[in-house]
Amino acid sequence: MPRSFIFSSESVGEGHPDKVCDTISDAVLDACLAQDPKSRVACETYAKSNIVVVGGEITTGAKVHYDEIVRGAIREIGYVNEDDIFHADKVFLMNILTAQSPDIAQGVDEREADGKGHAEQGAGDQGLMFGYACNETPELMPAPIMFAHRLGREVTRLRKAGVVNWLRPDAKSQVSVRYEDGKPVEITNVVISTQHAESVKHSEIRDFLICEVIKKQLPSHLLTAKTEFLINPTGRFVVGGPQGDTGLTGRKIIVDTYGGMGRHGGGAFSGKDPSKVDRSAAYMGRYVAKNIVAAGFAARCEVQFAYAIGYPDPVSVHIDTFGTHTVDEEKIEAAVKAVFSFKPARIVQQLNLLRPIYSKTTNYGHFGKIDDLDAITWERTDKVDALKAAI
Repeated sequence: MPRSFIFSSESVGEGHPDKVCDTISDAVLDACLAQDPKSRVACETYAKSNIVVVGGEITTGAKVHYDEIVRGAIREIGYVNEDDIFHADKVFLMNILTAQSPDIAQGVDEREADGKGHAEQGAGDQGLMFGYACNETPELMPAPIMFAHRLGREVTRLRKAGVVNWLRPDAKSQVSVRYEDGKPVEITNVVISTQHAESVKHSEIRDFLICEVIKKQLPSHLLTAKTEFLINPTGRFVVGGPQGDTGLTGRKIIVDTYGGMGRHGGGAFSGKDPSKVDRSAAYMGRYVAKNIVAAGFAARCEVQFAYAIGYPDPVSVHIDTFGTHTVDEEKIEAAVKAVFSFKPARIVQQLNLLRPIYSKTTNYGHFGKIDDLDAITWERTDKVDALKAAI
């Protein structure tokens, strides 16, 4: 690792077009799981101007009113302003959902099938997943992405609380952090772009976001006289959301994970039930990596594992501590395999994933949320003692 470098991560607000689509997809998933925990859901959403297209594959016993779910999700985000083309009560909705492929279903279901070779629940697809943790923040997450999330979450809180009436739903944040010897020592740059009403002046937006958001949310000891603040750097952001740009489910996977500090396998999360290892196994990877760091076995840890469709066991499991380990990595890997099970059905059981919890994950990262461990179970550090015993 270089002695000195700057690393940047971004976050996006709930009204960002892609996050609008993630929110809708996860709202549909939760509505299905609330009635039928065995629902198979792969819901994709597309949004542009005043059109929302919901598609994908859903097999469920739930009775879901998709129109109500979609409009309710958009309303909760805050797209209810008459000066915006994208409005909860006015969008045109197109529904092209179909049932899950029976060929995929037989591989995932806990039953025998010709050519399957076993009766266990298999992975819903092939693929590789990563989990990551580090000791830079109390959440055991990389500092740049956690700081960016803090800014975005606070801008949304202030908007929904009506503290100012000119904030609009679409927003983005970005934080650049200088590292020395692997530790964060300075925030060099902060970017916030927020959609706003046409009547407000740029100077008012800048002063408000610097004083009421940045300086109150970021660690004061990391902000210096040299820290650069770039607030709505284009000078104007009136047209936003799906009116200004196209939205699509699953397009903010780096925002959803580690801000680029940890690798990503490529599979998106939102709109997918936990039989899809793209989501559930990535959560498991975070759970494992966080417990390793919490146990003091490493300052940084990345876990990678991979699956074949229809097969219950991972085809590989790999631990990398980037040279920060205090215990031999082979011993850590052996302890992980002894304490955790990576079979898809066991992941669902260990993390209690067959519940309507997914709308809580959609915005400001799927990892690092420690205020609701009953729902966000993969943020628990309850396997530390078991890992230490196994070591």
